[in-house]
Amino acid sequence: MKRIIVSGGGTGGHIYPAVAVAEALKRRFGDEVELLFVGAEGKMEMEKVPALGYKIVGLPTAGLQRRLTLSNLLLPFKVAKSIAKAKRVIREFKADIVVGFGGYASAPVLWAAQRMGIPTLIQEQNSYAGVTNKILSRRARKICVAYEGMERFFSAERIVMTGNPLRGSFSAATGEARAEGLAYYGLSDERPVVLVVGGSLGTRTLNEMMKRWVAKQKGTPKIQVIWQTGKFYEREMQEFFAAHPIEGVWQGAFINRMDLAYAAADLVISRSGACTVSELCLVGCATMFVPSPNVAEDHQTKNAMALVEKSAAEIVRDAEAVEKAMTRAEELLADKARLESLRENIAALGIDDSADRVAAQIAEIIGLK
Repeated sequence: MKRIIVSGGGTGGHIYPAVAVAEALKRRFGDEVELLFVGAEGKMEMEKVPALGYKIVGLPTAGLQRRLTLSNLLLPFKVAKSIAKAKRVIREFKADIVVGFGGYASAPVLWAAQRMGIPTLIQEQNSYAGVTNKILSRRARKICVAYEGMERFFSAERIVMTGNPLRGSFSAATGEARAEGLAYYGLSDERPVVLVVGGSLGTRTLNEMMKRWVAKQKGTPKIQVIWQTGKFYEREMQEFFAAHPIEGVWQGAFINRMDLAYAAADLVISRSGACTVSELCLVGCATMFVPSPNVAEDHQTKNAMALVEKSAAEIVRDAEAVEKAMTRAEELLADKARLESLRENIAALGIDDSADRVAAQIAEIIGLK
């Protein structure tokens, strides 16, 4: 039996690729592998991972704050404590490999493994590698990436193009699925549909964009919208929607049937986190990205630009989105040739077996057949 430590957390963008690969390993190798997740104490992975049936150990990690705080002064002690615990976990579990997907816990456990002579593999989700992964990659056996041109950050001979592992099944919609999606969201097939989605908590910029657009409408709009407002803004947006009734707009805090939302949509307006970008490539949706400006090293803008440069998406800056994004969306929806080009180009970038590709690299390193 081979023992594999998987570390990734802090956000769903780190947790779910890790879980997707764990699922691929169990699917392919069954009882030949034993898995242990390592996360950060107090972070979402400590609840999400056990709920999916996997064991997890937490490390006492913390991030660097942007201002001088007591937690910053204590950070070196927490890092040292995390590395010491990571070494103990690796030793007691008798790990054959440690696989890192990003997040607070990933760095100390990878660092510890490399200094103990244990093979490591890194899965870099973004088009622009962070400082931590650049440092850790120097001793990693393989670096699995989702974008071309990553030789800027990593040693070329250790890079493997795998895409970003995703849980669930994503594929381009059929005409039948589109009809089902329109019916599910109570929309007509006579007007185009925009899907506005900003994550489970929601996005202030996209909500303000929609509020401005709704307030400007006179009579029946030319387009329809599936508008996911997010849990954080749920009450505020419900009150706005009640005060501004409009035909052809579905509004809700969550989208439970994202497959049907994608199927119904002629255009998606979205943030550009790594996993979201990978999903949109697989479903082949024409997309306008509004990157979040509030992420480390401006990853979302770089992710979006990697597609924009291939004519596979459009981009509107966050600072301009409230005023300009819906106007540009209406222009795009009237330009059928441009929409079709965006669909074809983004679909060409989709990789539908990413989790299996990463699992295969892990298996090769530790000698699993």
